[in-house]
Amino acid sequence: MNYFAHGRHFVDDAYFLAGTALPDWLGVVDRRIRLRSRDVAPFVESSDSRLAAIARGVTRHHEDDAWFHATAAFTEVSWDLTDRAQSVLPDDEGFRPSFLGHILVEILLDSVLIEEDPSQLEAYCAALDSLDAEVVERLVGQMAAWEVRRLAHMLPRFSQERFLSDYRDDAKLWFRLNQVMCRVGLPALPSRFQTIFPAARKLVGRFRDDLLRRPQPLPGTTTLSTREESP
Repeated sequence: MNYFAHGRHFVDDAYFLAGTALPDWLGVVDRRIRLRSRDVAPFVESSDSRLAAIARGVTRHHEDDAWFHATAAFTEVSWDLTDRAQSVLPDDEGFRPSFLGHILVEILLDSVLIEEDPSQLEAYCAALDSLDAEVVERLVGQMAAWEVRRLAHMLPRFSQERFLSDYRDDAKLWFRLNQVMCRVGLPALPSRFQTIFPAARKLVGRFRDDLLRRPQPLPGTTTLSTREESP
């Protein structure tokens, strides 16, 4: 899952929402720092309500990724998009097409969800705007037991740029994908890569419900969030 699919139901709890984004934010600001469910488990019942909310959000992020990536729909769509990526990158026999197949499912799912209700994106961004970025950075450092830098600087930019809305435009999506390519050390995508976007959008839209069908919890299990995912 990507940012919006992870967090769109939690716009009334900004620090929980921040937790759903944190594993990916850390991948941007410092790839050495990982926040796994076991790392944040000691903090989910913290007396600091903001720390507890962030910890529960991180846990929700990992729970969601686990079931999302295990769905048959994700496997089918990511393979299809890998093939489409390979078709416009015929000389690329490395990791890039499969990486693109994976992240395009997630990014284009965000695009589909934003297109359905743009006001929900505004609520998502408003929740991020309400965060105290310095507090978030301090609390993440407390959970990670590692000095966290640049997160407080990045958070206002993440919100202000409204880059999630760029996913709906092919040229802007291509630009954002090339930012990702640069960050992970892969070659930039040629402009012709945009030719696969229209069909890719339709494909993800067709599988939208299957991609978001969260499995029912087993009897006797609980979830750390207070809301259920809805298709």
